[in-house]
Amino acid sequence: ICRPQICTLTFFFAGYNIPTMKAKLIYHVKEITLNGDILEIKIWQIPKSKDKPHGFKYSFAYIRRGKRLFGYDNAERKGDHKHVGNREIPYQFKSVDQLFADFHRDIINLREKEYESKKHKNQH
Repeated sequence: ICRPQICTLTFFFAGYNIPTMKAKLIYHVKEITLNGDILEIKIWQIPKSKDKPHGFKYSFAYIRRGKRLFGYDNAERKGDHKHVGNREIPYQFKSVDQLFADFHRDIINLREKEYESKKHKNQH
């Protein structure tokens, strides 16, 4: 059930119902780039817990043609981690500002690699 800015989140993990938590959506943006890539960021403020001591649930995703190229989240029982393709890498959450900076850095790195790749192809 979702009311303006206040949501009750219930998660299911491997067939187990994880207790409902009160969450306040504090940020959500979804952008579509000129080439159709999707950048979506969601951040909820939640009660601090052993699993989420910083008091945030988040999902940052960069999607191309329906596949996540990279992203950050803290899915239930997985803790803070980064997705790169099909791999999950532990992520050291420091702050929401740092999370935004890391995500932005990954976008810039991706675009620079793609630019260099196109530049290299055009030279040959």
